[in-house]
Amino acid sequence: MSNPAKAVSNKDGKRFLQDAFHEQQKVLQAHLEYAKKTITHDGKCGDVTEKHFLETLAAYLPNRYAVDSAIVIDSRGQTSDQMDVVIYDCQYTPCLLDQHDHKYIPAEAVYAVLEVKPEINAKYMKYAGDKAKSVRRLHRTTIPIPHAGGKPYPPKALFPITAGLIASDIAWKNGFGKTFAKQFAALKGDCRLDCALAVSSASFDAYGTKPLVVSGNNALVFFLFRLLEKLQSLGTVPAIDWNAYASQLANVKLNLK
Repeated sequence: MSNPAKAVSNKDGKRFLQDAFHEQQKVLQAHLEYAKKTITHDGKCGDVTEKHFLETLAAYLPNRYAVDSAIVIDSRGQTSDQMDVVIYDCQYTPCLLDQHDHKYIPAEAVYAVLEVKPEINAKYMKYAGDKAKSVRRLHRTTIPIPHAGGKPYPPKALFPITAGLIASDIAWKNGFGKTFAKQFAALKGDCRLDCALAVSSASFDAYGTKPLVVSGNNALVFFLFRLLEKLQSLGTVPAIDWNAYASQLANVKLNLK
């Protein structure tokens, strides 16, 4: 018996990709719907939903990235709100003060933060914007980068931290249409959002000069691939000035260069 997936792949590769990734979207939707209909505690339902999204994101991120629920901390001891999803460097940066599911991630290590909610609406958009601000306001250090060639590279410029909102559904009948656009435009400065995903219907991002909306069966993976491209464009995180952290502990200013 011939393999049906292989047959479609041979005949129409584009259709094979669309069908295969649609199946993955259906699996995530089924998990989210199952949680919503079977878990009677709102907080626990939120935790389970968050874990489904964390698992999906982790499956698509290369090993140089890590994804966790966490609090972000800076070298001055200031902390963010608890973030549902933090995408961060795990190659050059350790997490701090880990205690089971609790951890602090140095601000310099953060690429992106995402909030997970039941639906995308005005209330949750503002909430996600405020949470993003709690991360973006933190102090980030950057120092010259040593390498084998001799003279160190200059400190890397700090890139803007990406922020977004992901949910099962979107509140408005026209999806990421005019009503959403109005709410999106109202989030400015450190509260701005860069992307959003309604798993049931559509993907949105404002990475380019114009916002991009894609509806349909492959919204999930389109969102993930666009996020991957965004992360790729940021390169590596800045080199952390660990002396800035050490100075807070010793109550002295270290200048060891």
